[in-house]
Amino acid sequence: MDMLRYMDDNGNIIRSPEPPIDNEILKKQYKIMLLCRLLDERMFKMQRQGRIGFYIASMGEEATYVGSVSALEERDWVFLCYREPGAAFWRGFSLNLYIAQMMGNAHDLCKGRQMPNHYASKKLKLSSISSPVGTQIPQAAGCAWAAKLSKSDEIALVYFGEGATSGGDFHTAMNFAGVFKLPVIFLCRNNQFAISVPVERQTAVMSISEKACAYGFEGRLVDGNDVLAVYDATKRAVEKARAGQGPTLIEALTYRRGAHSTSDDPRMYRKDEDVSPWIKRDPIARMKNYLINKNLLTNTENEELEKELNAAIVNTITEEEKTPMPIVDSLFDDVYAEILPHLSLQKEYIKKYIVSLQKNA
Repeated sequence: MDMLRYMDDNGNIIRSPEPPIDNEILKKQYKIMLLCRLLDERMFKMQRQGRIGFYIASMGEEATYVGSVSALEERDWVFLCYREPGAAFWRGFSLNLYIAQMMGNAHDLCKGRQMPNHYASKKLKLSSISSPVGTQIPQAAGCAWAAKLSKSDEIALVYFGEGATSGGDFHTAMNFAGVFKLPVIFLCRNNQFAISVPVERQTAVMSISEKACAYGFEGRLVDGNDVLAVYDATKRAVEKARAGQGPTLIEALTYRRGAHSTSDDPRMYRKDEDVSPWIKRDPIARMKNYLINKNLLTNTENEELEKELNAAIVNTITEEEKTPMPIVDSLFDDVYAEILPHLSLQKEYIKKYIVSLQKNA
């Protein structure tokens, strides 16, 4: 399939006309992409220092989630995987809440119950992230089905990696969405590795986007490192879904430049020379050059922005590291409307145990 691109690797326009995107939106896209890159670098170091337990970075994939989420409206639903921090930031998820979730402290909306990178926000319509591969895909289809039944004009966008397309959840959701023409966008972030398994071991087709044909709707292949291309493809899919014309599968072709997670060593299954070409296709460098060419950014302004974002990250980390862990009582919240007798006994037992530990400390 032809791959949609608007920019070359250096940020020069190679396809006209460009998508009509407001200048402020373009600058916000770049700011959030840069924030995610700097945050990934900092969080990875913090995990190695033992200050957080686990981390999943998205280095080299920033354009996929920023370009797509910026094409939605606030009323739409976003079903995250665990490699889309910029989608949450675009929606208004604060840096404090993000870092609090990495630490599992008292500010964490999940109350320390989820592992890092599993943030969520009901208020911002960000679904709860789940570690099992692909479970969010049929959930998004179900959300879109509910919107259609209630005659709402909301749509759902769901993110997943190419590895998830080998699972049954993907096929069930695609088939259901195709049959009922659901207002859902399936966005496959093809970063070419499902942990250590390369994409050629996942499927025999040349492009993941071709799979949409089997379910009766459109598939689009886009350059996942080109913000304009991802935005344009998503915007068109949004308009189609909103008009009752059904789902779209978007394959954003990108590359996972770093490890799958802090528990992974990619040197065990790929060579450094395989990564090198993708460094030259860096989505942030490409977007930076594009903005400079449009007189929307200068090198000086970019340096100031980096300093500003780094300072915000450091200050937020300092603040959240001073925040205590969730109180014991929170373990029993949000389970039942009224706490059951056996849970009340457990609660009291734990509180007494903590008191005894403190006395003996």
